[in-house]
Amino acid sequence: ALCWRRVMGVRWYAALRSSFPILTWLPRYNLTWLKMDLIAGLTVGLTTVPQALAYAEVAGLPVQYGLYSAFMGGFIYCIFGTSKDITLGPTAIMSLLCSEYIGGDPVFAVVLTLLCGIIQAGMALLRLGFLLDFISHPVIKGFTCAAAVTIGFSQVKNILGLKEIPQQFFLQVYYTFHKIPEARVGDVILGLCCLFFLVMLTLMKNSLGSSEDEIFIHISCVAVRNALVVIAATGVAYSAEVTGHHFFSLTGKTAKGLPPFKAPPLSETVANGTVITFSVFSQDLGGGLAVIPLMGVLESIAIAKAFSSKNNYRIDANQELFAIGLTNIMGSFVSAYPITGSFGRTAVNSQTGVCSPAGGIVTGVIVLLSLAFLMPLFFYIPKASLAAVIICAVSPMIDFRVPVQLWRVKRLDLLPFLVTFVVSFWEVQYGIVGGVVVSGFMLLYIVARPKVKVSDHGVLLLELDSGLNFPVTEHLSRLVYKHALHVSPPRCLVLDCAHVSSIDFTVVHELTELLKQFELRGVSMIFAGLKPSVLKVLLSADLPGFRHTDRVDQALQLLTSINHYEQQF
Repeated sequence: ALCWRRVMGVRWYAALRSSFPILTWLPRYNLTWLKMDLIAGLTVGLTTVPQALAYAEVAGLPVQYGLYSAFMGGFIYCIFGTSKDITLGPTAIMSLLCSEYIGGDPVFAVVLTLLCGIIQAGMALLRLGFLLDFISHPVIKGFTCAAAVTIGFSQVKNILGLKEIPQQFFLQVYYTFHKIPEARVGDVILGLCCLFFLVMLTLMKNSLGSSEDEIFIHISCVAVRNALVVIAATGVAYSAEVTGHHFFSLTGKTAKGLPPFKAPPLSETVANGTVITFSVFSQDLGGGLAVIPLMGVLESIAIAKAFSSKNNYRIDANQELFAIGLTNIMGSFVSAYPITGSFGRTAVNSQTGVCSPAGGIVTGVIVLLSLAFLMPLFFYIPKASLAAVIICAVSPMIDFRVPVQLWRVKRLDLLPFLVTFVVSFWEVQYGIVGGVVVSGFMLLYIVARPKVKVSDHGVLLLELDSGLNFPVTEHLSRLVYKHALHVSPPRCLVLDCAHVSSIDFTVVHELTELLKQFELRGVSMIFAGLKPSVLKVLLSADLPGFRHTDRVDQALQLLTSINHYEQQF
């Protein structure tokens, strides 16, 4: 009984550690880890604050909503996450996707966050993470490149100080060029100066070597460049405003203090008195309830896998899915919009030597302090400076090497890449769906039309290079009739099934018909290399004239002997 209790205790503790990954690293936590996590958390926090303000602009929301979305992930992920490196918060891609559905309405954004979290957590509990495997790498790359172009160009209007520019990409391009004569000189000069400063810091960072001092400078460039630009631009704008000169387009009035912790609103009363109910919210969000949760999880897990491979540890994809879902659910209680993992901030976190997910707590505290004490100053942040931060953040996402690599590896993969890339400029969600559909058809075609090697060894041999499932039956029958049954005289056939690991009713039915045709024509078909599981199914089906051998050479010898015997008599 004592042994049984110990075994049960070990199992319960293992299950507890699996559900709460903090229990795997907290017992080993020490002062060295604390020091490294403090440095990493502070560094990432200095990057997060200006980026969060900027990404809220991309989502079409007041800037404080970027900060509302930036702190909850650090606290939740510390308990439930399995990657020491990843940081959760607002990102350029998620902000762009959200802007397509929320129409600049914070209530829609909060409801979307709640529903995304419920969907993601539900997927984790039902172990549906495998669905992400159907979004291929060319689709992801096509979407990422198109999103970077869309996001980057959407900020040109803020660099130029233009107003009333439509959200739709093609209309945005037209009206941006159409309204260039209305550009504000102050915004243009400040925006270009911010861009120049950010590019110079980036070039300086890329030119550094690998010594410890240069690595420290590298990390400093990454961490503080956005903060420096925003602080300097805000100082210039504030100086102009207090002297009565309105040279710049400013962020404007923002809500003061921390967001209230309250249940997310499930209805909204608009200006004309109309009440928008929860069911209307759900209908209006429509496809966003599929696209945004999936893309959020996909982006985060891809980043977590990349850094776990680099730093030699493993992650649990379903646990990551649950952590993101729970973060979104809890985020909806503090007026956040949907979040995911950030590649840029995760890279900074890793480079600064973070030792555990506790670094996210430090980042969360930095964001909370900014909300508590700095919100009045955000009034003076020029939109041009935030636009410069966004453009420099998304420009590395445009990877010109991808089409070349796809051409070299498999040219057909260019098709889902191009479909996703082009259609995403029309509507982002349609680009993703289009790419997935094209990839799906390509996959189905490979399943339905496997390569079949036909060779003549005195006896006909058909070698299947993949499985045998119901979409293949028509293709296989056509080949058998063409090469064995519709020739004169009909020929015996060996079917090499070494690669067939499963079989279904449709295939069994078709094989029954083929065996009957062989029997009617006085020739034979022998199966070779059947796996035990497949052989068991075929024997239970009681196929007419069914014969099999373990190896192909045995089948060929058998049919050759039969042919020789028939020729003699």
